[in-house]
Amino acid sequence: MADISLDSRDPEVRIARLVDSGKYELLIPRTDCGMIAATGIVNGNKVVIFASDATQQGGALGADGSRVIVQAYKAAMGAQVPIIGIWHSGGARLRDGVSSLSAFGEVFQSMITASGRIPQLSLVLGPTAGGGAYGPALTDIVVLAPEGRIFVTGPGVVKSVTGEKIDIDTLGGPDAHRKNSGLAHVIAHTEQEAFDRIRDITSLFANQGLMSSKVEDVDLSPFVPPVTKRAYEVHPLINAILDSDGEKIELLPMWAENMTTVLGRFGGATVGIVANNPQHLGGVLDSSAGEKAARFVRTCDAFGIPLIVIADVPGFLPGAGQEWEGAVRRGAKLLHAFGEAVVPRVTLITRRAYGGAYVAMNSKSLGATHVFAWPTAEVSVMGAVAAVRVLHRRLLADIPEDQREAMELELAAEHDRVSGGVERAIEIGAVDEIIQPNQTRSALARVLNATPHRRGNHGNIPL
Repeated sequence: MADISLDSRDPEVRIARLVDSGKYELLIPRTDCGMIAATGIVNGNKVVIFASDATQQGGALGADGSRVIVQAYKAAMGAQVPIIGIWHSGGARLRDGVSSLSAFGEVFQSMITASGRIPQLSLVLGPTAGGGAYGPALTDIVVLAPEGRIFVTGPGVVKSVTGEKIDIDTLGGPDAHRKNSGLAHVIAHTEQEAFDRIRDITSLFANQGLMSSKVEDVDLSPFVPPVTKRAYEVHPLINAILDSDGEKIELLPMWAENMTTVLGRFGGATVGIVANNPQHLGGVLDSSAGEKAARFVRTCDAFGIPLIVIADVPGFLPGAGQEWEGAVRRGAKLLHAFGEAVVPRVTLITRRAYGGAYVAMNSKSLGATHVFAWPTAEVSVMGAVAAVRVLHRRLLADIPEDQREAMELELAAEHDRVSGGVERAIEIGAVDEIIQPNQTRSALARVLNATPHRRGNHGNIPL
């Protein structure tokens, strides 16, 4: 147990704050190498922890410190337990020269070897630069405290190379990673919150639990407006689906906000939820949303976490900007992630699922375990009104403007009757079952409980 009179940046103080009852055991005797490693219990789960020693040269890491991390990874892999890195490092120790760079490479190789095999979690409490920045980036989850900073090169180097004047907070602080980079999954408002979140995430990965066969139903219809053009916030719906008393944590909440990714408990077991959020961009799929969801899907698949997909998507976001940002390439990542996943993955179509975005949101054709739809859901190439405007543009052009809207609605109703909707999707097997909103939780649990537990056999590359 750490001496509470020590510097708050001391790695043993930080480890003691993280583990249950403040108790831990050092893996290797402590030196002045800038890194320590220990074993301990976090929320009842055995873990291996390594922590930068920010009291030694700002946590700069040389060859000896890097070997401590490598030893920590060997211990975690041997025990098949999560590994947590507490980062506060100025990067490589200059006096160690090339040997420190080579040692960093060994750390990265350990992380890559462990990828998808054991959960790797990062808690960034202070400036983390250079090679130290790539450490968290290679892990599964990054939690950033208010004083955490992640950047490859500091403001001084940026100015000398590019002439750009920028401060450390703007370059790599919470605001930079909250919306711009997509690097930090959780941005904590206080340092204590950062510790609490990493504890919750550890539980969700390490103690996934068994799903109850009896899940209480609630009426979910109040959380989704029936009018397809009306925007709404998807979080209340997600909260109503998940257990009210279990851990839940949203990842990357302010990056690609039109896509929501949440880890939480459902029937007592850990699940991942992927949901379109119509409050932002109408819930469309764009390049960032595809990439965000793809990484989350692969994370859940790598660790055997079942997926619940909530689809309310009008399509892909059009525009030259999107095409140039790699909408096709990055959207293909989501297709690949779902098509590759072997965990149980159930889709719920609440209002609409149009075009290629319908396919990308865990469609039956991509191997979804089961696809549910609410009775009023629409499954189509595009919205019925938009479709008839294309199919009957000449007819509509000849109709007086004051009568055009009524004709569009009449043609749209006929289009729905002839070309499908959810009933047609049922006929061709694209949707397995129509369920009522007040039967949704039990229906999801029924399918997830009936599906054999599997786990993907792949790493978790930072997409």
